[in-house]
Amino acid sequence: MLFGNPYKTTMVPAEEALRGSETRRFEVPATHTVLGTPLEGPWPEGTEVMSFAMGCYWGAERILWQQPGVVTTAVGFQGGFTKNPTYEESTTGRTGHAETVLVAYDPTVTGPEQLLKVFWENHDPTQGYRQGNDRGTEYRSAVYTTTDEQFAAAQRTKETFQRELTEHGHGRITTEIRPVSEAGRFWYAEDHHQQYLDKIPNGYCNHGPNGLTCQIGLVTTDD
Repeated sequence: MLFGNPYKTTMVPAEEALRGSETRRFEVPATHTVLGTPLEGPWPEGTEVMSFAMGCYWGAERILWQQPGVVTTAVGFQGGFTKNPTYEESTTGRTGHAETVLVAYDPTVTGPEQLLKVFWENHDPTQGYRQGNDRGTEYRSAVYTTTDEQFAAAQRTKETFQRELTEHGHGRITTEIRPVSEAGRFWYAEDHHQQYLDKIPNGYCNHGPNGLTCQIGLVTTDD
């Protein structure tokens, strides 16, 4: 439905977005199939949350659940307008959401920069409203933060990775970076989408190393 649907190439205005539902219309599993941790919490005290959109969320989630210090991951929708969206609604482009992976992590083991390094190095953040063969506003690149430290790290690593891209003849980063207070809450996707590539190991995956390196830990944040 790429042709004839303006909201696959242009963000839907809030007034034209689907209304969604006041309640969730499907079940979400209680436990992560790989990590064995609660998908919706509660998580250990001190756990921090950050969300990443990098195209189809199946492959992105598998990359992120493998990272040290990650407590749990879940796929869903964020950055748009529709309440409790379904997958089918999101694919119309009329929810305004991006396919997103929520990452809950232990900040004593990993941090925003380490997770952002994985994010930048495993997709193409210059493609706008697409990622490879997946086309539409729901496949845009985005980072949604819940702390000032995360937001600063996202901006800092974006600048670092842009220099790497430019050096190798690539274009400008189109990644959307917003705090959750502005982007809106994370809405969980349906059961069969959660940890999809654990359930279907040979399923569709559009992610992997892009051949470039995001240097981290080189810039101090001290005033």
